[in-house]
Amino acid sequence: MKVSSLAQALDDRIGGAGFLKKAMRKVFPDHWTFLLGEIALYAFVVVLLTGVFLTFFFKPTMEEVLYNGAYAPLRGVKMSQAYASALDISFEVRGGLLMRQMHHWATLVFLGAIVIHMLRNFFTGAFRKPRDLNWLIGVTLFVLVMLNGLFGYSLPDDLLSGAGLRILHGVTLSIPLVGTYLAAFLFGGEFPGEDIISRLFSIHVLLIPGLLLLLIPLHAVVLTWRQTHTQFRAKGLNDRVVRGAPFFPAFLAKTTVFFLWVLATVALLATVFQINPIWLYGPYAPSTVSAGSQPDWYMGFLEGALRIMPPWELTVFGYTVTMSVLIPALAAPGLLFTVMALYPFLERWITRDHAVHHLLDRPRDVPSRVGIGVAGIVYYGVLWMAGGNDLIASNFHISLYTTTWIFRVLFVAGPVIGYVIARRIALGLQGRDRHTVAHGVETGVIVRSPDGAFSEIERPVTEDESAVLVPSAPPALPVAANGDVPPPARHRVRDAVQRSWSR
Repeated sequence: MKVSSLAQALDDRIGGAGFLKKAMRKVFPDHWTFLLGEIALYAFVVVLLTGVFLTFFFKPTMEEVLYNGAYAPLRGVKMSQAYASALDISFEVRGGLLMRQMHHWATLVFLGAIVIHMLRNFFTGAFRKPRDLNWLIGVTLFVLVMLNGLFGYSLPDDLLSGAGLRILHGVTLSIPLVGTYLAAFLFGGEFPGEDIISRLFSIHVLLIPGLLLLLIPLHAVVLTWRQTHTQFRAKGLNDRVVRGAPFFPAFLAKTTVFFLWVLATVALLATVFQINPIWLYGPYAPSTVSAGSQPDWYMGFLEGALRIMPPWELTVFGYTVTMSVLIPALAAPGLLFTVMALYPFLERWITRDHAVHHLLDRPRDVPSRVGIGVAGIVYYGVLWMAGGNDLIASNFHISLYTTTWIFRVLFVAGPVIGYVIARRIALGLQGRDRHTVAHGVETGVIVRSPDGAFSEIERPVTEDESAVLVPSAPPALPVAANGDVPPPARHRVRDAVQRSWSR
């Protein structure tokens, strides 16, 4: 049977030929920032492939055994089977250490690419209608990947990951009313319990990956294919015109090569740069804590929030509520992710902009959005740096008490300062663009007039340059039918915020 006949027969029974033809012709703009999401996607593929390999050899149980493997310094030491199997993967399974390190590095690259991809989408307004649902899915993916990274990091049951599990246990206990029951259920009794590794393993390899395999295709393929691709402003482009290369063969060839580059980069990192050498930490023991313990970078902001939080406690109806754990561990990340999730709807409410947008903003076009984004970065960055306050105090010979108070002050003042400075910079860049459009582009040619004065020759702005420099006008404020009746106070506040939003 000919291939064409087979294809026709399949199409007659299951359909899809029309969608496939349309998908092959879908246009993808050629801009380097669009590759950031692809880095996250391909790093996820590497995480899946290496994770499948590791599950063949890892034993997710806390049953104690005497180690008698290849790593001589730990022979005869009592440890969990989870830790012993992780050592066997590292020293006795062919290619096991490479797979472990590729899995870890790919996770870090995955999370880093998600963060940068979300920042690009935020500052360029890619979250606006009709992509607000895709933005919500992206925030959900970020939270799920962070949790899965934490759970996977805890599986080897070494001394470093055990310290993280102790913090997780304390955070669970701090939840009012149900904390003790949740901790007993999750850990299988008093800490460290007997079931935490097996339960985290099920969540790490089944539940969260299953959710990711459902949401990532929806986020990266289904909704992206259904919608027109975003692009930056240029002459001749609008919300209905896309300029770029078709998916097949141009984009498919480029993205395949890009996947190979991501795979090669992760393999190079795993080969050259050692990460998480669990054999140096030893098996976890509740009575032992190693100095200088630090989590992976994506959990650093939670560590910092716990470290700088004052020792506040409340007694309610005879029960102690540990605010010093509850606020930094739940309220701080809750505030960050809630604001991220709701921001597209908040901006739409302020600007009254319900139009469909396929053209991206330059960050300077919306100064208030830039200020809010930088404030969020400072909020995260201060907490992240506070997670190493002991190392900062030790290396710079500063009192730990002093560094803690410095970070407390920066936590409050830093986002405000970041907002003001970033907004002023964006306004300054807007003013420069307006000056360029009005007076022309500097040529670098200096001439001298007959009276001896020097001046620079400026050439007029081209149509291509003007299309980039001149943003679209913001939506006009609604006009009341009866101009003599003042609008309600909430509308006046909203109007004032909208007027100052982009200027």
